[in-house]
Amino acid sequence: MRFPLRRAFASVILLIATQPVFAQPSKTVLLEDLTWTELRDQIQGGKTTIIIPIGGTEQSGPDVALGKHNARVKVLSQRIAEGLGNAIVAPVIAYVPEGGYAPPTSHMRFPGTITVPDDVFEKTLESAANSFKVHGFTNIVFLGDHGGYQNDVRRAVAQLNKSWAGSGARAFVPPEYYGTSSDGYAQILRQHGVSDAEIGTHAGLADTSLLLAVAPQMVRIERLRSGPKLGPADGVYGGDPRHSSIELGQLGVDAIVSRTIDDIKKETASR
Repeated sequence: MRFPLRRAFASVILLIATQPVFAQPSKTVLLEDLTWTELRDQIQGGKTTIIIPIGGTEQSGPDVALGKHNARVKVLSQRIAEGLGNAIVAPVIAYVPEGGYAPPTSHMRFPGTITVPDDVFEKTLESAANSFKVHGFTNIVFLGDHGGYQNDVRRAVAQLNKSWAGSGARAFVPPEYYGTSSDGYAQILRQHGVSDAEIGTHAGLADTSLLLAVAPQMVRIERLRSGPKLGPADGVYGGDPRHSSIELGQLGVDAIVSRTIDDIKKETASR
């Protein structure tokens, strides 16, 4: 009889010990991890900024996973929201314009890339923003991780603000997010002795180092180090990713997060 009693006693102790963990409300800034009542309460408590991360599913050379933009923008948006203190992060928009498919153009020439028409993409952004406005968010922030659709995002924002005039809600794109992740980060790398021949514009050292800093499992690092120099036929444009590193990537991550937080604070303070 002792063994069953001991086992029952242990089960009771375990239940008591874990009960507070289950009872605690979630502290995540990710909308998809909240219940609707938790989200409602957080909005009522002052979290009226929603960040809509925009990624993309595209090739980035043979050593970087297709979800690079999606993983990167999710982590960066989460850190930005945590730094702001009054923001929630929406699910990542992973289907974006990436070229044509009849015939295949741009990144669509490589297997795994997914594209949607520009007008469909813009309507998706507008629909998501309108949904969040209905729920009580007044600052709708778009963070686009990919250069190819920046004009689409700006057009969607202009349309939203036109239709929302006088409502108290506003959509905007903080320029420091993409500006720092592209030209701004390239400048930081140059200051650390990295050449333009390595930095690149797509899937080069800059792109790959940023991903290493937020999702290293998505980079085939051993093959990257031992492989030959890659080029446009491989999906790598104007750069050499072989010397990419977490340390170099962290420089970019820190700059993107801090500058974007400052940008969003200035934008919301001016309202």
